[in-house]
Amino acid sequence: MKLQSVQHLLEPVLEPLIRRVVKEEIEVAFIKHLNSMKRNGVKEVNSTQSRSLQLQFLNNLSLPVFTGARIEAEECSAIKVAIIDALTGQIITSGPESSAKVEIVVLEGDFDGDEGDNWTLEEFKNNIVREREGKKPLLTGDAFITLTEGIGLVGEISFTDNSSWTRSRRFRLGARVVDVFGTRVREAKTESFIVRDHRGELYKKHHPPSHSDEVWRLEKIGKDGAFHKRLSRENINTVKDFLTMLFIDPTRLRHILGTGMSAKMWEVTVEHAQTCVLDKRRHLYCPPGSQQKSGVVFNIVGQVTGIISECQYVTIDRLSETEKIEAQNLVISAFEHWAEVIVFDDEASLIGGSSNLANIPYTSSDKTQISNGSKFLATQNMGGFDFAQPNACSPDIYSVSGLSGLEDYALHGIENMGLTYDQTLSYPGQATNSLICDTDITQTFCDENHLPFFDSGLQSQSLGLESQADLQMAFDGFLLQRTVAVQAQRRWTKVFSVLKWFSIKRKVKEKFRARRYSNGQ
Repeated sequence: MKLQSVQHLLEPVLEPLIRRVVKEEIEVAFIKHLNSMKRNGVKEVNSTQSRSLQLQFLNNLSLPVFTGARIEAEECSAIKVAIIDALTGQIITSGPESSAKVEIVVLEGDFDGDEGDNWTLEEFKNNIVREREGKKPLLTGDAFITLTEGIGLVGEISFTDNSSWTRSRRFRLGARVVDVFGTRVREAKTESFIVRDHRGELYKKHHPPSHSDEVWRLEKIGKDGAFHKRLSRENINTVKDFLTMLFIDPTRLRHILGTGMSAKMWEVTVEHAQTCVLDKRRHLYCPPGSQQKSGVVFNIVGQVTGIISECQYVTIDRLSETEKIEAQNLVISAFEHWAEVIVFDDEASLIGGSSNLANIPYTSSDKTQISNGSKFLATQNMGGFDFAQPNACSPDIYSVSGLSGLEDYALHGIENMGLTYDQTLSYPGQATNSLICDTDITQTFCDENHLPFFDSGLQSQSLGLESQADLQMAFDGFLLQRTVAVQAQRRWTKVFSVLKWFSIKRKVKEKFRARRYSNGQ
């Protein structure tokens, strides 16, 4: 009863008090929650603003572009697209954006946005070019790529139509993200370019041109055009021909093209031609009377690269203007006497051999093939006896002047010499000049003690020599003739096989004569 009476007294007083306290606490807690939500919202906004994402093409397109041909980047590589942070320029390599799906589209060539690279999503969409009515889709192939760690490679895509019908007569490639990330990823676009029909590819210019390209591949020279016909009449058919005439006689070349080619066009054509990549071979021409101590060095199109002065190579940048003019005149003479031009594989081989040129007298009537495939004009004078340098394929490669009557002289003891042809030896006085001698000569054949297989009759009657020393000198001269390295031992094998055959033939004749003599008695 007391408890109920107390409850009736306190309830009207305590209930409003409790309600007021609870209400105040709930309001305080709710206000704190709202403030927390506001702070988190500000952080998210700041985070979005500080991370502005955009797509970007990482390499330039390879131009020109033709319909039906794969669209590639420079150096025939695949086009690369990346997603980057616009503020830092860093590629986004992690997070959902780094593996976004991207679509490649065609844009109008004059699309630049309101302020250069700033455009809205709506502006980008409005500048996408669609195919003409009744035509195939403008872009064919795999136009969708998926980024991997922020980078994607565009696959096989090509144009089905040219760009001549658009308002700017040019196209751009664009890239946009297909996925949605809650914030916009700005699109990318390339520089504008012209798309030509595939048939135009047959007439396109080569950059750089090859020296074997037809001359109309050069800028400002159209196929079957006036300039092309004028050049053809003068037998200038390739880029190599054009460059040769440019360096040999530029005035004549300019006259051939005529006044129809302006100075600006001439400059463009010459500049394009000079980008031609030439081989590394060097040509050497030594005029008669120089005895190979001096000459001019030039490349395959007659451009002077240096001179030989007192057996030393001097590059063109060290020559005076007068020396350059004289060198160019020598090049003209070299083209008139091309059979006397020596060819080296590169500048290094030329430098290596130039110091030895004076040691090798030559005449224009003698030619040899040195190991690097170059023609070298040389005859050797050894010990006062002239031995003509043999050709590697000559049938009389093994003959020595005056040995035509070899079968008339017995070669005593040649069967017992015990020759070994597969063993390479060297002798102390061997020539080291690669232009003179490319092989090691067997000591066995050079040693004075191994000359007995030439009997006295052979020495005196066939060679006309008066002493053993003269024979040694002549024999050494014979051995020192330049030979191709890979054939040297084979040739010596054949030499001694021939000598041995002559000896056997002689012995058979002697036995036959002896038998006839005995039968006659």
